[in-house]
Formats: sequence, structure tokens, C-alpha cells
Amino acid sequence: MAIALAACQKPAEQAGRPVRIITVDPGHFHAALIQKTSYPEIDTTVHIFAPAGPDLDFHLARINSYNTRTDAPTNWSTQVHTGDDFFDRVISEKPGNVVVLSGNNQRKTEYILKSLEAGLNVFADKPMVINTEGFESLKTAFNVAAEKKLLLYDIMTERFEISTILQRELSMLPTVFGTLEKGTPEDPAITKESVHHFYKFVSGSVLTRPAWFLDASQQGDGIVDVTTHLVDLVQWEAFPDQTIDYEKDIVLSSAKRWPTQMTLSQFKAITKLDGFPEYLSQYVTSDTILNVNSNGEIIYQLKGVFAKASVIWNYQAPEGTGDTHYSVMRGTRANLVIRQGVAEAYSPTLYIEPVVKDPEFGGALQEQFKSVEAKYPGISLEPSDKGWKVIVPDSYKEGHEAHFARVTQNFIKYLLDGNMPAWEVPNMLAKYYTTTQALELARKPK
Repeated sequence: MAIALAACQKPAEQAGRPVRIITVDPGHFHAALIQKTSYPEIDTTVHIFAPAGPDLDFHLARINSYNTRTDAPTNWSTQVHTGDDFFDRVISEKPGNVVVLSGNNQRKTEYILKSLEAGLNVFADKPMVINTEGFESLKTAFNVAAEKKLLLYDIMTERFEISTILQRELSMLPTVFGTLEKGTPEDPAITKESVHHFYKFVSGSVLTRPAWFLDASQQGDGIVDVTTHLVDLVQWEAFPDQTIDYEKDIVLSSAKRWPTQMTLSQFKAITKLDGFPEYLSQYVTSDTILNVNSNGEIIYQLKGVFAKASVIWNYQAPEGTGDTHYSVMRGTRANLVIRQGVAEAYSPTLYIEPVVKDPEFGGALQEQFKSVEAKYPGISLEPSDKGWKVIVPDSYKEGHEAHFARVTQNFIKYLLDGNMPAWEVPNMLAKYYTTTQALELARKPK
């Protein structure tokens, strides 16, 4: 079954738009966020192949909200194809050249591989794999992409958060940061912790979560889901523009996982369902408590440097707060720390905290900081209790939703140029090797 939801678009305006999107089973709101922005390279007609149901309905409603908003409305025209054979029809009909995947992760790796085998590029939300079997399939997928000269790329939005960008920039200034410590399992050189919430607002309204999002067999454990972002940032910041070999450079020290408990009433509030589906019954205790396997921690060595990545999911953030991020990079001269607590008004804030007693440090910092200021005009330094705080103008604080446009613009550039940095593919493999092997380790009896 095909349904057309058209926006007004002159045919001449479509000329010269080489990117044509096919969205497959968009069960996660990230699929819509890719279309929150318009792009001159992307054809405004998007084909959606998905089973009929609430996941599709919510996706279409989000796209419609972007088309009808008063501030910078988009102009997407949507062709919807439903039915149980929706993915088979993607492969046979191929009405575009880029498959967008952001939804139920149970079959995502299968969709990735089959799309590439059919000659389609793939732009996939994280996680691309949720277990070791999926990792083996992903290795094959990258080989197919290389053979067919196709692009397979995942959506790493956190690389575009300004405090993280500046943490990376400052870590590359030896006079300020020194060199990266090696650390220990008890005191890693790099720590990245994030706290997320099931009940949240997206695009101005309370997000409705599909029930499968709370099933680890469909969404994936927390240790292979959001932790993907943290592992990616460890690689991207600690070894910028360097290739990582997962077979040689990664050694796991420990991994653990634990559930978030959610009451039936809380479940109803975020899913709009009257009760737990049968497939969630295995996680239900005391009839009304759902145990969601959403939390995880990994401690590992990357090229000899100890790192910790941990993610926690709570049900709802306290009033006036939201998802938070905490990050430390320990250098021989200074620590670079991102905090997002009460003192920071819950806005990610970067601190430079010297670990050496050097009266010349402040002057050296001011001098070296000029190179960062040149790249990001308007940023400045302010004294803090332990050193300095980096002051960032609001114009750089785009927010999570805006970062999807940044990643999409990167994807378009790589696609049209026919290449991307040589380290991206091996580092994607390294990232998913880390998360999937950590899940295997966490599952082992203690």
C-alpha cells in the first residue's frame, strides 16, 4: 500500500539534488530529526517503507510538524509504502539511493547488509549492532560497501557538542594539557558518563516511546546503545584522526549492566499503552515493575590508555534539568573536565584544571588559547576554583536536535565527494567491537 503526503514543490527546484532518501521502519524519533532541517542536496520527496502502526504515525506527525511550523518550515513530500513486505520492496523498487535506518534494532544490521548488497548507501542511527553476531555481519557490510564504492556511516551527534569539541581542541595543546595519562582501572585517564531519561520532551512535546524501546532484545542493552556515543568520543578525542585496530588496540578490563525499574503507570505515561506487551513479561517483577536493561559501564584500554564509559537511564529528570554529560581527560599538565550540574545550570561547561605547580601556566594557557579562539571566535576564559572555565557564547550551543543536521551534512559531503577520512571505517568497527564484547563480558557470571 502506498500513500502520498505531498508538500508544495516546483519540479524545477528538484533539479540537481543527487541525494534521494528511503527511510526504513522509522521507529525512533531520530529518523525524523534528520528531516528537521532542509538540505539543498537532498530531494524533498522521501520514500518511507514501514509496517502500518503507531511508529509510522508518530514519524509522519513529526515530519508534518516541521513542514507546518512558522519558523523556517521544511518542505518534505512523503511517499509512504506499508505492508509486511516493506523491506523486500525497498530492495526491489529502490526509489532512492540512501537508506536511513533509525528504529527497532533487532533487524537493523540485516537491513544494513542487504541494502548495501542491493547497491544502496546507508545512513544509520546508533547502534548499528547490538550483539557479537551483529558485529560479524557489520564487518561483512563494510567489505561490501568498499567493493561497491558505497557509503555506510553512523550518526554520531555528540561530536558536534561545543564543550566536547573544545575539550578535544585543548587536549591537542601540549603546553596546556601535556600528554594524556595512561591511567588505571580504578582511576582511568578518560571518563565519560551520561545520564538519560525515558520521559522527555522532543520538538516541543512529550516523547512517546514505543514499547519495544524498553526490550533489550529489540533496542539493545544500554551498554551497546547510548554507550556507543561515549566510546566514539573516547576514540575521537584521545586519538584524533588516528586509525584504531580493534584486534590490537582494545583490551577490556571489566563491564557491568543493571536495570532501571519502571512502574506500570510510568510505562503507560511514555508509551500510551494500557499494559505491558507479552514480549516484556520476562522483565516484569511483582506484576507491575518493569526492569529495563538500560544501564552499563565499560572499563577498557585503548592503545594502552584506560578509559571508562558509563550510561545511566532514569525515568524522569528533576524539574528544570535534562540529560547530562560528565567527561574528564587527564593530562600531565592539566585535566579537562566537562560538568553539567547545578553549578553549571545544567549546561555542559568545560573547565581547565592544572595538576602542576607552574607559575607560568596561566600565561601559557592564555597564549595557547588564542589558537582556539581563532577557530571559535567569541569564546573566552574565566577563573574558577580549580583553574579556568571556558565561556562559550550561546550561538555555539545548538542542542542535541540541531546536531542531526550537522551529521547529515557530513554524510552528504562524504557521499558526494566519494570518500571520507581513512580512520572512520576502522574506528566504527573498533567502537562496535568494544560495545558488543563488553556486553558479552557483562553477561558472564561473576
